[in-house]
Amino acid sequence: MPELPEVEVVRRGLDRWVTGRTVASAEVLHPRAVRRHGEGPADFAGRLAGRVVTEPRRRGKYLWLPLRGDGPSDAPDHEPTEALLAHLGMSGQLLVGEPDRERHKHLRVRVTFTDDGSDLRFVDRRTFGHLLVADLVPSRVGDPVPEPVAHIAPDPLEDAFDEEAFFAALRRKRTGVKRALLDQSLISGVGNIYADEALWRSRLHWARPTETLTRAEAARVLEAARGVMSEALAVGGTSFDALYVDVNGDSGYFERSLDAYGREDEPCRRCGTPIRRDEFMNRSSFSCPTCQPRPRRARY
Repeated sequence: MPELPEVEVVRRGLDRWVTGRTVASAEVLHPRAVRRHGEGPADFAGRLAGRVVTEPRRRGKYLWLPLRGDGPSDAPDHEPTEALLAHLGMSGQLLVGEPDRERHKHLRVRVTFTDDGSDLRFVDRRTFGHLLVADLVPSRVGDPVPEPVAHIAPDPLEDAFDEEAFFAALRRKRTGVKRALLDQSLISGVGNIYADEALWRSRLHWARPTETLTRAEAARVLEAARGVMSEALAVGGTSFDALYVDVNGDSGYFERSLDAYGREDEPCRRCGTPIRRDEFMNRSSFSCPTCQPRPRRARY
C-alpha cells in the first residue's frame, strides 16, 4: 500500500496539473470506486461538476482536492467547504494525460475539465481504493480536513506535528513500537515499509515495548522515520511493481535503497548478519538480529 512518500509524490503531481482548473464532468465507471460516497455515483459526479480545484492537500496516506464554490463565478477568496478525498488503497492510481488516450481496463473514474486539457483518471485494479466528496471540518491541529480523516493524527513531515504529544502518547500506549508507528491516530503516514526502515536505522526491534523507550530512543525513531521518508520522497517513493506510480505513470526508485524491508536472508548493510523476517499482523516485519536485538519482554 502506498505510504506517505508515495502519496506525497502524487499530491505534488496533482498540484502541477489540476490546481485552479474547473471540473467539466465526472464519469463513474465502477460504483465500488465511490462506495464511501453515501449518496451514490450520480451525486458524486454532480458534486464535482462546475467546481474549481484548489491546491491539493495530504495527511498521512490520504490526499484531497479542496473544491471552491460552484465554478469560476465564485469569489476568488471563498474558502472551500468540500473536497474530493482519495485513498489509493493497494493499487489505486491517479493519472493525468491527454483526454483522447486509450482507456485502461481498470479505469474506475474519469474527471474532465472545462479547458479541454489533460483529464484526471482513477485507475484501480483491485478496487480497494476509493474516492468521495466530503465536507471539510476543523482539524484538531492545522488547516481544515475532510470529515472522514478528522481522527487521523498529523504526519511527521507536517508543521502541525507535535513531538511532545507524540512522545507522551508513545509511552502510554503499552504496545510494540512498530504497532505504535502504524497507529494512524498516533502518527500518520508510516506503513509497514517505512516502519521497518526507521526501526533498522534507530537499532530498535519491532516488538520493543513502547513504555520502555527512553526519550532519546523515541526521538531517534521519529528522526529516522522523517529521514527515510524524506529520502524516499526525493526519488519518487518505493515501487515494488507497476501498481504504484506517480500521476504520469512513472515508478519510484527507493526500493534500491531499502536496508531492511524485503531483504530476508540478505546481509545487513551494517554488520553482515542475514536480515530476518517475522510474521507481524498478517504481514511481515524485517530486522537485523544483531543490530536490533529482540527485547526480553516483547509486545506484539
